[in-house]
Amino acid sequence: MDEVGIAIFKYCYYPYFKRSSKMEGSIQFKAKVFRALSDPARLEILEFLRGGEKCVCEIVAHMGIIQPVVSRHLKILKDCGLVNDRKEVNRRFYSITSLKICEIIDCITPELIDALLKHAIEQII
Repeated sequence: MDEVGIAIFKYCYYPYFKRSSKMEGSIQFKAKVFRALSDPARLEILEFLRGGEKCVCEIVAHMGIIQPVVSRHLKILKDCGLVNDRKEVNRRFYSITSLKICEIIDCITPELIDALLKHAIEQII
């Protein structure tokens, strides 16, 4: 391929490849967020945090599981940008970064669950 051909290729196709990798990164991040949301304990933590900022000790008491496990779940949520944390003296407080995530969770209505289950059963039969 000559220099003109290479220049044309870069001009025509480079933006496509660049956009493709950006889109791929976006899809990867979305998958990471949905993996974080796939655990019932993390969904329960997010539900608890809807009421506002909570100390880890409050989350542990609410969840009824040991602090290291709660901290691991909170780290996963934080790594996805779903929760914020702040330190105050020797306590750490967590809050939801955006209530938009609650709107997404709320889209999974009982009606949608019933419809999905019906579809899944029909596929098996």
